[in-house]
Amino acid sequence: MMEIPVYTLDAFTNSPFKGNPAAVCPLIRELSDDLYQKIAVEMNLSETAFITRINQSDDFTKGSRFHLRWFTPATEVNLCGHATLASAAVLFQYKQNINPTLVFETRSGELAVTRKGEGYVMDFPLNPPTQEDPNEFRDIIKAAVGNHPVQDVYLSSNTEKLLVRLADSCDRSVLTSLKVDPVTLQSSERSGRVKGLILTIKGSPNCQPGYDFYSRYFAPWYGIPEDPVTGSAHTVLGSYWSKKLGKKKMLAYQCSSRGGELELEVRDDGRINIAGQAVTVLQGSITL
Repeated sequence: MMEIPVYTLDAFTNSPFKGNPAAVCPLIRELSDDLYQKIAVEMNLSETAFITRINQSDDFTKGSRFHLRWFTPATEVNLCGHATLASAAVLFQYKQNINPTLVFETRSGELAVTRKGEGYVMDFPLNPPTQEDPNEFRDIIKAAVGNHPVQDVYLSSNTEKLLVRLADSCDRSVLTSLKVDPVTLQSSERSGRVKGLILTIKGSPNCQPGYDFYSRYFAPWYGIPEDPVTGSAHTVLGSYWSKKLGKKKMLAYQCSSRGGELELEVRDDGRINIAGQAVTVLQGSITL
């Protein structure tokens, strides 16, 4: 019998049942990839994160560097923001980690998370997208937004995320009311270049709390029909909107049914700070 501690946290929110839930398992030793995947299927959240020690002499309280992997119910992924935020929160809150900053070694390189007030700041890679011909993605755009006018189509080849900006004549209610069928969406993409779809519109910075842009994110290719709040998508969105708005610091809102808020700062070194809060909704153990 083996017992694995597990925590479920809602990330990018300070309220339970909002933001994006992630399961986090701090592990004394590595498990098999097959077992990681089975646990992720069992948890049935968009991501389950597994934290392991790099140096066996370290513990979760004093160590400052750890391995981190993320699994959806379908596969392992290269980058996940909300589960990284949740992982840091578990180490800071429940393992009483003594370091001001934690560094996770991941498939996307080193990701640092620093405690700041009641939240956390993640140091992530920036993924600038390039402008594309909308006709090349006509079917997937049609499947997602129907006949609503589209202003920009950009692709982040590095993350395989397609960014579709609705025209400024569309307000937030247009974005939130879209009914995107994951099966139709997945079958409409035949180029092999897209594994995630970002829909976005310009925000209302003059209205409190002053969101610079809104978004939604869909990834049925990874077994996620719609992700509630997506840190990795904001490595693309942050780059795009920073250039369009001429701003380095932005406040973003992902308007899924759960909703979540992200503070962004695009840095001159090709990185982006993504800040948010997290709240625990479950603590327990998995018995194997």
